[in-house]
Amino acid sequence: MRMVTWNVLWRFAPDWHARERRILTALDQLQPDVIGLQECWGASDGTQADVVAEHFDMHAAFLAPSFPPVPEPPEHDEQRGVLMGVGLVSRLPIVSVRRHELPVSHRQVAPVALEARIEGDDDVFEVVVAATEWEPAFADDHLAQTGRLAELLSAGTSSVPRFLLADLNCDASQPEFAPLSAVAVDTWELGGGDPHAVTLSSAVPFAPLEATKEIDRRVDHILIGRGSEIAVEGAFTLDQPVDGMYPSDHFPVIADVRLRGSR
Repeated sequence: MRMVTWNVLWRFAPDWHARERRILTALDQLQPDVIGLQECWGASDGTQADVVAEHFDMHAAFLAPSFPPVPEPPEHDEQRGVLMGVGLVSRLPIVSVRRHELPVSHRQVAPVALEARIEGDDDVFEVVVAATEWEPAFADDHLAQTGRLAELLSAGTSSVPRFLLADLNCDASQPEFAPLSAVAVDTWELGGGDPHAVTLSSAVPFAPLEATKEIDRRVDHILIGRGSEIAVEGAFTLDQPVDGMYPSDHFPVIADVRLRGSR
């Protein structure tokens, strides 16, 4: 089973339509089974998770709000009234979705984590999709949020594998990752991912260089709750432009996993 997590940069510049086409092209190449989306747009007539799901004839879920806050006023008309959220796309049916608010003390609106149960004829597993705080001045909230995600990741049963697909805005060496290290294993390490890889790279022309806490680090992760019977057969990222353009300021993280005795 191929899992992908990807921060897809909402409807921000440059040209979100062109970027979305390249996101779909990249996913065509990857042929994933489960996709976690951060900075996923949601509008009155559908969501970006729906767009991806319809492209692949898959199932979708979406929850909002998430990080970052939407621009106010909007930067262009196609941002007006559009939500910022997290999305999930799955080849197997999504049989339930739960909403969890993440703790905040500095912002007026709490972001949410999307928890879902996915079931097929032979497999059953659970997924949490989320994005966390990034501002260095709000490091206390950042730590509280990764702590809450650690609780969610460890809340399942050993018989049902549980995954976290998230833009954590930190790498494994930073203090905000510590709560998750205690309860999770990293598919990147288990799958032999490049130890020097980054997912928010200054090589991208529109990278947020002001994000000094995150830039040129592997801040996007696919984690597995400890005790789950999972084999990880590979982990990698796509760090090159697609048809001459980077699809997002983040690179996707991909993990090939095999569930053992999930049902």
